[in-house]
Amino acid sequence: MTARRPGDTRQDVPTDRDPPGRWLGLVTLAAAMLLAMTTWFSATAVVPQLESEWSLSPAQSSWMTIAVQLGFVAGAVSSVVLGLADRIPPRRFMLYGGLGAAGLNVLLVLEPSPVVAILLRAATGACLAGVYPPAMKAMSTWFRFRRGTALGIMVGALTLGSATPHLVNGLGGLDWQLVIVTTSVLTLAGGLIAEVAGSDGPFPFPASHFDPRQAWSAVTNRGVLLSSAGYFGHMWELYAMWAWFAVFYADVLERAGVADPAGKAALAAFAVIGVGALGCLAGGLLGDKWGRSQATSVSMLISGVCALAIGFTISAPVVALAVGLLWGFWVIADSAQFSTVITEVADQAYVGTAVTLQLALGFTLTMATIWLVPVLVEAFSWKVGFGILAIGPALGIAAMLKLLIRRRAAEKADGSV
Repeated sequence: MTARRPGDTRQDVPTDRDPPGRWLGLVTLAAAMLLAMTTWFSATAVVPQLESEWSLSPAQSSWMTIAVQLGFVAGAVSSVVLGLADRIPPRRFMLYGGLGAAGLNVLLVLEPSPVVAILLRAATGACLAGVYPPAMKAMSTWFRFRRGTALGIMVGALTLGSATPHLVNGLGGLDWQLVIVTTSVLTLAGGLIAEVAGSDGPFPFPASHFDPRQAWSAVTNRGVLLSSAGYFGHMWELYAMWAWFAVFYADVLERAGVADPAGKAALAAFAVIGVGALGCLAGGLLGDKWGRSQATSVSMLISGVCALAIGFTISAPVVALAVGLLWGFWVIADSAQFSTVITEVADQAYVGTAVTLQLALGFTLTMATIWLVPVLVEAFSWKVGFGILAIGPALGIAAMLKLLIRRRAAEKADGSV
């Protein structure tokens, strides 16, 4: 009989490789994630059409995106408080989340008032909190030795799902109602695929009953806190970049006198966000090879430099796009590695709670920078608006290097990781 690791409920588990069937499990769950997350930016992608047809104010347009972030945080916190992430089987949770998000998103075609539409977007985000964290937990049951790569592919799927509405909008010729209905159907399909076609791996996390004291102990573990601090630095930058790159590039193209700047900027945004899927794969491979702290630090260093540099390319469309693609690749490359650390160092009975709380707090930060960037751009310039995002990676690098020192000290002391 081979040795077992904490949280392993099987009697015979190989210690030198992940099990057969892992790649099929990965593909199935990644496909479910990709489809389910398309409703996240579904309304954001068609905001220009909604501004015209619904007479949205600039503030209301911003809230169509911010509300999803706020709803996700509320849903994630509720999951933590009720212990749902560790009590409901993760694939079943994905089904519930996908069903709710699809149903709420499709209600936008009824053309409610702006206030009701914003509330629907918030509720959609709350339901998506039942998709993203459980998907990460479900995938972890298949992988131990290449978990960073596997979770990187999962976040890559999320990235493509987030970018897809920009592609649909950039191609033009489609009514906004069709975009909303299509993304709702895809989200429902994602939830169904997770539950019906997906399966759990041979490394399940131990069952738990919700105990606030134990859950608090899990999320205040020193390794969890440092990984979360790195993640918060990453999230300070990520969603503001995703939310405002299309607007930035439309400004670049308009200054250059390019026809249809909005349409071309939407396609550019799809490329810049979508290339992050490859970045996630690279980040996972580097995380498994170099270690999580080293890989995330390199990723944040490059993305932070891009945040500082891209505002200086405002008069050069080709250079701006090139820097944007580099930024898009590295800004998300490290994302899955923070969650991977949580699955490795947290109390195994409360991994779902720890991951969900990390995501909830991280997404809370995104609302601040999504709001802050256009304010700074209007008051100063894109150099300041995007440059402020580099603060996050700088602080994130400090946290991950501290985690690296701590883990190496632990290895030297008793061989632990």
